[in-house]
Order: sequence, then structure tokens, then C-alpha cells
Amino acid sequence: MRLTRSARNKAHLALAALAVYLTAGAARAAEDAPGGNATGRRLDATAFSQPSGNMAFERQLDFKVGDGIFRKLWVPSPSSTKSSDGLGPLYSARSCQSCHIRDGRGQPPAPHDVAVSMVLRLSIPPQSDADRTALKEFMRNVTPEPVYGTQLQSFSVPGLLAEGRMTVRYSEQSVTLADGETVRLRKPHYGAKTLNYGPLHPQTMLSARIAPPMIGLGLLEMIPEAAILRHADPEDGNGDGIAGRPNLVWSHAERRVMLGRFGWKAGMPTIADQVADAFATDLGLSTHLIPASQGDCTAAQTACRAMPTGDDLQEKVEVPRKMLDLVTFYARHLAVPPRRQASDPAVMRGKGLFAAAGCNSCHVPSFVTGSDAARPELSAQTIHPYSDLLLHDMGEGLADERPEGQADGRQWRTAPLWGLGLTRTVSGHDAMLHDGRARGALEAILWHGGEAEAARARVQRMTRAERTDLLAFINSL
Repeated sequence: MRLTRSARNKAHLALAALAVYLTAGAARAAEDAPGGNATGRRLDATAFSQPSGNMAFERQLDFKVGDGIFRKLWVPSPSSTKSSDGLGPLYSARSCQSCHIRDGRGQPPAPHDVAVSMVLRLSIPPQSDADRTALKEFMRNVTPEPVYGTQLQSFSVPGLLAEGRMTVRYSEQSVTLADGETVRLRKPHYGAKTLNYGPLHPQTMLSARIAPPMIGLGLLEMIPEAAILRHADPEDGNGDGIAGRPNLVWSHAERRVMLGRFGWKAGMPTIADQVADAFATDLGLSTHLIPASQGDCTAAQTACRAMPTGDDLQEKVEVPRKMLDLVTFYARHLAVPPRRQASDPAVMRGKGLFAAAGCNSCHVPSFVTGSDAARPELSAQTIHPYSDLLLHDMGEGLADERPEGQADGRQWRTAPLWGLGLTRTVSGHDAMLHDGRARGALEAILWHGGEAEAARARVQRMTRAERTDLLAFINSL
């Protein structure tokens, strides 16, 4: 008897899933602790805010002080609270915690609300040889919009107009699964209104970004670069349709070109760079890494650039080095929470289906971190982030058409999946993907295209029972 193509596909998927299930026993216990010995212990609303589970008591003071700075509300200059002034003059939030609530995931704004945990990035194509040189020589990742800079700022200090407001509307489209279930996807359309400094450049590219969860960043930073590049296949030399590419970017912290690991397009190479960029772009605060005390104000915004700063008298920046180091220490040591029900039969079947569908071609399950005497909690840990930290073409549906560094407008970094199932517990919602358009893991999968098209199609062909097991696995991470 000859099987139809559909039957052969289902048989192949089932056999591959069974093989993974039967051979996965040795890994089950290890994956209960996705951050190795640094895995946290809590599964409640504070699960993303815990220090590395193996952190010595005497090192937890720096973590707690860094947490305090992460939560603190900054104020405009001049102010009597000299250690907290320097906000803006244009900004998107008054504290790090405002975007990363409980160190979790941001979400799109409700209708008529001002976005806080989601920002609208701006840039234009290079306009001159100087622009092209700056991009080629890693002097910057994008060419800023000439008036509004690299991000639309919705707030401002007294006496200054904010830049404007992001707008978002959704159109819906339906996807029918093999068993007849219909899933409604919402496609976002972005714009800007109440622009107080004139119209945007006619070639402005817009990209909305929600704040990503903060967990496990230090462990990702400790993965040896060679281990990540081992998964790169930019020309798809093995013909599997997967072509992971590194994003090489300039590090202000290390003063050299490095592999990008952080951000939705891997535009930041180290946690220190990420923290300094957030201070500068989101809060308008200067550090020794990015000493711009007017934040994202451009030369065209003369009133903004004339505003007073909160520069420290000695260091001449608004966030002194020690303060930046403490926030970096805090971000570096936020623990990954433990798995839930990792050995449950449905979860294990789902793990097999995840592999059989090809999802782990990009969502690479495991790495071993390197060693650093200054970071004992993060050293030599077997971790399970389910990411390769590389760029992949995700298709037209997810394209923002906005390049960043060496990432083009269709490429996104593979997002780590650890902690995904606790999103609602921590953040109170299930908004996923770079702009929060997906309402849960299934919608996120169905938005995958490009290099992930084949894997998405395999999920779409699954039976309802198989899909339930797959989602049980993903939500156990």
C-alpha cells in the first residue's frame, strides 16, 4: 500500500517525535534547571526578579543595590536629589522597571494609551558617503532620522514638547489548521501622530519593539563566541534551509567589534552596552560608555540640547560608573526560573514534536558557558536557552524592513524560549514576538515564515492532540 504525501509526513513526524522521546531520558533532569546551578527557585510573579540561584550571600548586596537603581524614578535637572536627576530631556520612561515590569516582557499599548513598555524605533537609509562609512565601519548600527533620532520619545521634561505618539492599528487574517481549527492573527500597522518637531523624513523606517524579558542575560553573555558561530551557516551550505547569520556590532564597553547577542536584532554585544544604550535612548541619561547628556536629542532639536543636565561634578555624566556597574551586575545575574512539569508525558511528547518539526534548528536547546573568575555563578554551566542567538530571515509577515547593523529588514535574532510559559504569571499577558502582536505561543509560531516556513507548516499539519502536546512543552520552558 502506498501512503499519500500527507500520511508520509505524519508518519515521519510521529516517528521522529518518538525517537526524541525515547532518547531524552538522560536530559530530563538537567532541563529541570535551564540555567544550570544558577537557576532560580521561584515560580510566582517574582520569578524573573531573582538572583542567580548559586550566588553567595555576600554578593547579593550588589544585586539588591542594582535592583534599587533599576527601579528608581529619575527626575529632570536641576533637582535637589542630585543622584537621581538628569532625566531626558526627551524620554520614553522614568525608570528601567517602567518598561521591564517585574523584569518581564513588555506589551503593546491599549487603545488611546501612551506606549511605555513598547517603543517605536526610527531610522532612514544612508543618505551620504559619510552615512555609509559610519555603518560600514561599525560607528553606528543605523542612520538616525535627522530630527527625531533613533526613537520616538513620548515624554519630555517641563518646558519642552515631547516628540509625539506612536499609533498602532490591527487588521486580522485567518489561518486554518489541518484539523479545521481557525486561528485569527492580528497584523499591526504603525505610525506616529502629534509630531511636534515637523514631519518625519519621507524615507523613515518604523519598527515597534516591546521590552524583552531580562532573565538569563549573563548566561547568554558567557556562551563562548565560537560555540555560537558553530551554528552559523549564512550561505546554507548544508542545504537545510536554515542560514543563521551573526550580527557583528561595535562594543562601547570593550572598544572593539563583537558578536551581537542582545536585542531583537542582536544589535548589542554585551550587557554593559545594552544597559548604557537603554539609559541613553529610553531615559536620556549619560554614562561613560555613551556620554550624551541630552540623550536622543538631535542637532535639529536646539531647545532640547539647551536644557540643563544632571552631570556628576567629577565624572561629567549623569549615571556614574559605579551606578552603571551595579545595574549591569543586576541585569547579568537575573536567574532563569526552573522548568515546570518537565517530565510530564505530554511535555515529553511535545519536546519530540518540537524537534521533529525542525524548531530546534534555530531554537538550539543547550550550550555550556565559559569560565570567568569574576562571574563564578555563571561559569561552566550547562544551560538550555532554546536559542542560537543568530539572525534568521523570518519572512515577509514579520519583516519591519528596517536594517540594524548587519541585520536586514527581514532578519531577527532567535528569541530564547526559557521562561516563556511564565509570561502571564509575571507580566499579566501573553504578548509575544518583537512587537507583541502574537497572543500566545501558537500565534507566534503561525507568524513564522522565511527560514522557519517549513517548521511552521509542520505545526500547521499537526493533529489537535499533537499541537496540544507541543504547546505543553513550549509552555513548560
